Amino acid sequence: MGRLVLALMVVACTLPISTVVNYVVPDPYMDEIFHVPQAQRYCKGDFNTWDPMITTLPGLYYASLAYIAPLFPGMQWTGKARSFQEACSTAILRSVNISLAIICALLFYDIVIELRPETNARSATRQAFVLSLYPLHWFFTFLFYTDVGSTTAVMAMYLACIKRSYWLSALLGSLAIIFRQTNIVWVAFVACMGVLDYLDKFSRKTNLLTKADTLVESEIDTSVLNKRFVHAQLKNRRNVNSDKIANNAVSEEKLHQSRDSEWSDLNFKDHYTWRDLFKSQSTN
Repeated sequence: MGRLVLALMVVACTLPISTVVNYVVPDPYMDEIFHVPQAQRYCKGDFNTWDPMITTLPGLYYASLAYIAPLFPGMQWTGKARSFQEACSTAILRSVNISLAIICALLFYDIVIELRPETNARSATRQAFVLSLYPLHWFFTFLFYTDVGSTTAVMAMYLACIKRSYWLSALLGSLAIIFRQTNIVWVAFVACMGVLDYLDKFSRKTNLLTKADTLVESEIDTSVLNKRFVHAQLKNRRNVNSDKIANNAVSEEKLHQSRDSEWSDLNFKDHYTWRDLFKSQSTN
């Protein structure tokens, strides 16, 4: 919902101003005198002619072709343009940057959400809209310049990097360079961010594995100690049981010996008693 509201806010602010600019300045203005004719050559299919006064790469012109191509059937059906070259008017080429400005605002929104997850939709919409009103960015939204497309590509590259989609970020970085070769600085900056993030992630993973190994080793040591303790307990219990058995055997042996001695004494006494009895009888 926040993205939709933000897009409507940007459209509501840009369309009236764009209408006024096209009414007051219908012809190419400032550096548009180089960019508009070059884009119109591309619309005619002339990709070999290049204006030496242009110092940027042709990313904006390719983006213009991709933008106008789906619009041309509708323009041709309504009679606004009879050929693809007519569809590449100054006003239509300027509207390329308005579309890119809307996309850039949505990228601002996603970056705010990604960097500050606790931010609610209303606050993220407000911050993204304020960023969209940055003076240099806002002024060139209404002209056919490379600034808005360049900023959009850089923001898309940065968003993909903080989302850890590094291959997509590299692809968008190449697109940013095609808009403006000076964006190589931002590509290097984002690449360093990606490398540092990857190293940090690798370091955390290594530390986690080290902690896991340490925990496993400690658990193994504990289990070994527990096994040794149990073994010692069982050994002590066996020794105690064997001592009890030995003591019982000794006690039983002593008991048998005492019984045997008592029985021997009894037999001895009986023997002498009967013998004396017989002697006394014989004497009588």
